[in-house]
Amino acid sequence: MRRAQANGLLLVAALIWGTAFVAQQTGMRDVGPFTFTGSRFLFGAVMIAPLAFMELRRLGRRGTFLDVRDLLACALLGAVLFLGAALQQIGIMSTTVSNAGFLTALYVPLVPIAGALLLRERSHWSVWPASLGCLGGTYLLGGGSLSALTVGDLWVIASALFWAAHVMLVGRVAARKGASVTVAMLQFLVVGVLGMAVGLGTEEVSTVALERALPSIAYAGILSVGVGFTLQVVAQRHTPAADAAILLSCETLFAALAGRLVLGETLTVAQMSGGLLIFACVLAVQILPLWRARRAVAVEAG
Repeated sequence: MRRAQANGLLLVAALIWGTAFVAQQTGMRDVGPFTFTGSRFLFGAVMIAPLAFMELRRLGRRGTFLDVRDLLACALLGAVLFLGAALQQIGIMSTTVSNAGFLTALYVPLVPIAGALLLRERSHWSVWPASLGCLGGTYLLGGGSLSALTVGDLWVIASALFWAAHVMLVGRVAARKGASVTVAMLQFLVVGVLGMAVGLGTEEVSTVALERALPSIAYAGILSVGVGFTLQVVAQRHTPAADAAILLSCETLFAALAGRLVLGETLTVAQMSGGLLIFACVLAVQILPLWRARRAVAVEAG
């Protein structure tokens, strides 16, 4: 696969993830947040199950198998992912698609901050100004006042904490046996089971409601969870990480655009400035460390 083709796939993945925020909101007209989350991730698990089985067979031929410790790690990942997805879904009930997209991106600077504070990992200097920039962007998204942030905005911000925790954990778990697709499927399955269990216990669930919400659930599950993840995995084998960071970060802009075109959402000048500031800070945290590393390699090679 050529680099340009891989970049195109990453852009498609970002488009799917960004527009999925619309499906997440429209699906809430018929089912509750936990039912939507559970059914969405069950769709995703089924979608990538064949790829996971192929991966397990390939690993088995090499004598590599998942043990109880691996399964427990996947269960923990699934629990963290469930909290992030469920809190985000609750938030989307009472905020705009645009705000949800930009505020979810707050997890990007949270990852290196948590690594520095909790794991004593060294972070690039750009993390700290970018974090302050994200706070400023959040302030502007609230219309110039944190008190103007909706309850939904606060739920989405809370979800970013668990998205950050998930990012910190998933690489370690997937690297243990080199079974990234299987780890993804198992964690999706955990999220699906937890979501449906909580949904059945706390929400009104009917066959008619599920049928009405099915197009939104299918889009968010099959495309966002299943296809989006697969495109990312395939494409990032053929394109530099810096390109991938830029293209996948476009998810936030696609969310804002989808909210405007499909739902008729509008942003004030202050809110638009806040969203763009968060987007710029997200890009800085991902790209500047890679650019510095490339420069260092170039100097050594020269």
